[in-house]
Amino acid sequence: MSSNQHYSFFQSVEKSFDKAAKFTKWDLGLLEQIKACNSVYQMRFPVKLDNGNIEVIEAYRVQHSQHKSPCKGGIRFSDEVNQDEVMALASLMTYKCAIVNVPFGGGKGGIKINPRNYSTYELEKITRRYTAELVKKNFIGPGIDVPAPDYGTGPREMAWIVDTYASLKPGEIDAAGCVTGKPVTQGGVRGRTEATGLGVFFGIREVCNMPDVMQKLGLKVGLQGKTVVVQGLGNVGYHSAKFFREGGAKVVALAEFEGAIYCEEGLNEDEVFQHRKKTGSILNFPGAKNLAKNTDALELACDILIPAALENVINGDNAPNVKAKIIGEAANGPCTPEADEIFSKNGILCVPDMYLNAGGVTVSYFEWLKNLSHVRYGRMEKRFTENLNTHILGQIEELTGKRVDDIERKFIMHGPDEQDLVHSGLEETMIAATREIMDIWKENPSIPDMRTAAYVSAINKVATSYVELGIFP
Repeated sequence: MSSNQHYSFFQSVEKSFDKAAKFTKWDLGLLEQIKACNSVYQMRFPVKLDNGNIEVIEAYRVQHSQHKSPCKGGIRFSDEVNQDEVMALASLMTYKCAIVNVPFGGGKGGIKINPRNYSTYELEKITRRYTAELVKKNFIGPGIDVPAPDYGTGPREMAWIVDTYASLKPGEIDAAGCVTGKPVTQGGVRGRTEATGLGVFFGIREVCNMPDVMQKLGLKVGLQGKTVVVQGLGNVGYHSAKFFREGGAKVVALAEFEGAIYCEEGLNEDEVFQHRKKTGSILNFPGAKNLAKNTDALELACDILIPAALENVINGDNAPNVKAKIIGEAANGPCTPEADEIFSKNGILCVPDMYLNAGGVTVSYFEWLKNLSHVRYGRMEKRFTENLNTHILGQIEELTGKRVDDIERKFIMHGPDEQDLVHSGLEETMIAATREIMDIWKENPSIPDMRTAAYVSAINKVATSYVELGIFP
């Protein structure tokens, strides 16, 4: 594919799908069904603004696949929302959920507005009306389609959605499960905020623990001492940097849209974040060197590069200059198909976004389960575990006549609370998915890159579901 060919977002997802489909054994008709968006709901509704004017709002909800119910995917508020983008994002959700073994079909929603141009009251009216439109057509519900936050939305909007849904469906016992990403007081789950960044860390850590992969890249096994560059200091970039630093790696550069900073000794993401809050920029951070352009950070010599900001930041033009050995796609679509081809040639391992940033949807799944079970994680077993561990520790100390020091004692006695269980479930999910993808790649060395191997994993799981449901012979 040459860089002057222009594909719509949905077409480029289909292109990646077709590239991977060649490495599977499925019938063409079945592959066509998996690729297609099952339902596309485009709506227009009027909202009265604070100044008395009426504005007609354009909005979408796409359900890409019902091989598993419910469908799952965020709602974004953005000027850029259009049907092609929502369809592409919905299909990526199907593949993402399949790879990380979260039993949902893919969905996505969008409202074509710039949230900055509206008052809180206007945004509330738009969100509630959108929810009512979804209810009317049976496009939302704990067993039908479960939205979540995305660009321009957060816990506040999710609270409005669940409140509107519950008021239109009185007595529905599982109403809280109609949407995830809610505030904790409204049935949300602890550990959601850092989930995507933590998932990125678990995925890359697992890759770094694979001796054969590290040998090919000429790196030592493990994260210890590896140099990391993070582009983007939003929620995902901030938490990725934090977990890499705490996990023994060294974050040598951080980039934001105003510029980038480099420090060989390593940076502390929180200190940089506070500096930016105070001065309005990450530049001129004490002890760090400013880089001329923010994109220069992408071309620094490092072991691991984490693009956690925008799409298409690494393309056919700058990919030849990338010196990192491993690229972890924390953002959605930061590397173009041309960049993938260049990485393959240059022996760079690109760990693909469609599974690496699945921490958000994984923890959304845990939130949905919590809503359906009507009990928070840890409530039933926390004390039991603590009492049992205390007893075991007491017995060991008595038998050995030695006393365990206070820090270790606290660690051993600790019973898991909700956040511990959510983090541990996420760790298990990311490790299992990484191994599955790598096994597929090992079994078929003609697969060109890890992204294609991830697609193969997704296609196999979705196709198996369709066949087992008896939809395809």
